[in-house]
Amino acid sequence: MPTESELDAITIDQLRAVPSEKWSLFPGLIGAFVAEMDFGTAPAVRRALHDAVDTGMLGYLPGPTVARMQEAYTGFAKRRFGWSVDPERVRPVPDVLAAFEATVRHLTPEGSPVILPTPAYMPFAPLLRDLGRDVLTVPLVREAGRSVHDLDALDAAFAAGGRLLVLVNPHNPTGRVFERGELAAVAAVVEKHGGRVFADEIHAPLVYAGRAHVPYASVSAATAAHTVTATSASKAWNVPGLKAAQLVLTDDDAADVWQRRCIWTEHLTATPGVLASIAAYDDGEDWLDDVIGYLDGNRRIMADHLAEHLPAVGHTPPEGTYLAWLDLTSYGLDRPAAWLREHAGIALTDGRHCGQAGRGHVRLTLATPRPILREILTRLTEALA
Repeated sequence: MPTESELDAITIDQLRAVPSEKWSLFPGLIGAFVAEMDFGTAPAVRRALHDAVDTGMLGYLPGPTVARMQEAYTGFAKRRFGWSVDPERVRPVPDVLAAFEATVRHLTPEGSPVILPTPAYMPFAPLLRDLGRDVLTVPLVREAGRSVHDLDALDAAFAAGGRLLVLVNPHNPTGRVFERGELAAVAAVVEKHGGRVFADEIHAPLVYAGRAHVPYASVSAATAAHTVTATSASKAWNVPGLKAAQLVLTDDDAADVWQRRCIWTEHLTATPGVLASIAAYDDGEDWLDDVIGYLDGNRRIMADHLAEHLPAVGHTPPEGTYLAWLDLTSYGLDRPAAWLREHAGIALTDGRHCGQAGRGHVRLTLATPRPILREILTRLTEALA
């Protein structure tokens, strides 16, 4: 298991030596914009990948391996979330975006608008536009210091013709972990209009003490019947490049359509990625728990630093994910990420890419060694001061 000192010892030079997008797209800057961790992955996952190469498991994805993945995920979901899922309903997909595209194409009426709460994960809106769909954006609202869904606005979006709601939980970029009662309230709106939900739960394993991830489809029989759930080991075990995710089909009709029309999406899933997912779900929880403990420390360090040195920065510590959502609107920066690249040497995600509701904000990835995080905070303070 990784120790605090081992994670602290990872240096910027070591990270730059690996040509990842996070550390190569902006040469010379500290990379904190891509949602991936700087900690490698679990020993069990590394062993699984080495074994795949050593034994030649590099061909197309075989049925027995799919079955192992289904059992591994359902076991993890039961242990971690108390969610019982039929293993046959867990389908391999290359990533959440591929699952989303297939859902929009095949499980919604042709040409129907899609409802997207904002700020949103950056690729959703442009992908929908590429698919010829209107995007009905519904900004989250602040309530008691937390971002929540605007139920009246969701109701209006469905009434305006929206057929699919994109529900991201834990939420990217705000870090909210929505509670069961909140999800039930959203479900009542969806049921009122006979809508469907695409539940992006890719960050589900990354939740901090005091909060618990509730799979949306597990809330009731109604949510199970109108939801497709996409998830993956890619964020929690830091393997996004392996192209393997899971789509959970709790709706009988969706499962039937998927079997008839979406099988080619499954065909794009990478065998090594599925093997890594099996190892993560079966044998990677101890590593994950240690990393979550480290990330918890990081989010507290950031919150304390901002409160003391940058009180004008709006920030609520994430309840899940390893993403910090910073409100810089008081500084009057039109493009804050570009400004911080120039003046602080930090590469962040500009909130405007998350929709109009994100303008004036930046998203910062906290999953980095603490000496690097402290350097980021020092640079932010010096630049914004």
